[in-house]
Amino acid sequence: MLTCSKTYRDIPFAHRQHRHDGHCALIHGHNWAITLTFACRETDANGFVVDFGDLKYLKTWIAQNLDHACLFNESDPESDALLAQFGQLFKAYILPNTSCEGLAKHLHGVFNPMVRAQTEDRVWVSQVEVEEDSKNSATYLPD
Repeated sequence: MLTCSKTYRDIPFAHRQHRHDGHCALIHGHNWAITLTFACRETDANGFVVDFGDLKYLKTWIAQNLDHACLFNESDPESDALLAQFGQLFKAYILPNTSCEGLAKHLHGVFNPMVRAQTEDRVWVSQVEVEEDSKNSATYLPD
């Protein structure tokens, strides 16, 4: 198996951890980085796992869904009220868990099918690392 990685840096978005007993329960933002590790058994004709120039569809997805967004947990009891009252003021993205760990797992579920489809199943996403302000990170590696 061969791997290579691509990092998307300085993606500004906010989140909140509604179950947290401290300041993380408040909506707050970070500059995030997402590192995708791609894997394959056989390279393409150029000897690449993936051609980094062909990954624009991933950058587009990030720009459309995460860039300057506010992420909410599906179970956040305040998200419906916030969206109803202030939804026109921000881009919302709802997912199961807005922690670094939850986001890494969620993004694997988003990006892996996209990469597999784009490469006719030759390449898959073997791991996703999410960094929060370059100080904290979590990595999702599927079983």
